[in-house]
Amino acid sequence: MKPTFAIIGCGKLGVTLAWHLSHIGYVPAGFASRRSASAHAAAENAGGGRVCRDPWDATVDADLVFITTPDATIASVAEDLAARKGVKRGAVVLHCSGALSSTILAAVRNCGAHAGSLHPLQSFAAPTFPDNPFRGIIMAGEGDDEARALAVEIASGLQAEFLSIETENKTLYHAAAVVASNYLVTLFAASTRLLEGSGIAPEATLKVLLPLVRGTLNNIEKRGVAEALTGPIARGDRGTVESHCRKIQQALPDLLPFYQLLGAYTLPLAKARGDVDAAQLRDLASLLKLP
Repeated sequence: MKPTFAIIGCGKLGVTLAWHLSHIGYVPAGFASRRSASAHAAAENAGGGRVCRDPWDATVDADLVFITTPDATIASVAEDLAARKGVKRGAVVLHCSGALSSTILAAVRNCGAHAGSLHPLQSFAAPTFPDNPFRGIIMAGEGDDEARALAVEIASGLQAEFLSIETENKTLYHAAAVVASNYLVTLFAASTRLLEGSGIAPEATLKVLLPLVRGTLNNIEKRGVAEALTGPIARGDRGTVESHCRKIQQALPDLLPFYQLLGAYTLPLAKARGDVDAAQLRDLASLLKLP
């Protein structure tokens, strides 16, 4: 029989986990959330388990505890569970934060429990079932050996790929995810402003940009990061970059430092490709120097 589980914090991820864990054989034990209705929804989707007002009542008999509250409250929830003897010896306690490591669960170790984290590298805009939002994604885990071992089993059961990371490197892992996901949105926002400045209607900008971005991602997947680089910096084309800077300065001057910074960080990729000589790189670096 799979372990029994409890979930503290029944938001979008918590409710989604409740459904999918129960459907791969984990046995629901208890649920607690700031909003009682959310805990009831999780229990209903899991097909069982107690709905409790206090978190420690929901977790006291569970083999596995997921804390899926906002990051700011994870440590205090763990401390409350430990103080109220709400975690049994040998249980595994996992949180799902991408930014925080298992060190914030230190209190539960005093109860003889094992601490870890399991972060699904995916955004959850709404509870998702029966479609499996975990299938094929990365779930990154770290923590005590026992917690990590169970995290591997959970990821496998959810049809995700487990990525083991070192506890002390969790913050850099999350920073990488923020750059790849959140800052991609920022990049799109800048690109759409430049397109609108060129006369393209706002409602048409995504239609213009999305095929280009999909093609770039496809090239990265097939050829690697440096070899996927194209464009004026990859060619050492100072004239085009200079004309970009001049026109952006005239039309959208607040975006010029953004363009220059991205260009400056592109130079090492151009160097790695080996198609641009040292003199061209120095010339471009001088042009892209931030004021």
